[in-house]
Amino acid sequence: MDEPVRRLVLALVGAVALTAERADELAETLATRGGMSRDEVRSWIDEATTRWRGDALRVGEKAGSTLQGALRELGLVTREEWDDLELRVAQLEHRLRLVETQPRPVAIPRD
Repeated sequence: MDEPVRRLVLALVGAVALTAERADELAETLATRGGMSRDEVRSWIDEATTRWRGDALRVGEKAGSTLQGALRELGLVTREEWDDLELRVAQLEHRLRLVETQPRPVAIPRD
């Protein structure tokens, strides 16, 4: 597995699994073993999870933009673009029906 992908997966698993209660338990354990205060360890855990979540978000955004570029090169459209075009066509069809169904003015013959 590619290293950035592996790190992303680990970060996501860690961020999801690390609830507030679990983070407190982990902080207590690490503080006891490491000789640091519980608050220092908890602060470090909070900082790390925030950083992991940010990394995961950035990797996801980069993957999305890379995919968008690949789709463009292949000449494909995204679902959002397809939906936008579908809406525009429906609007044009509606306008065309309105124009076609309007009564035509009747010419009054002049003597």
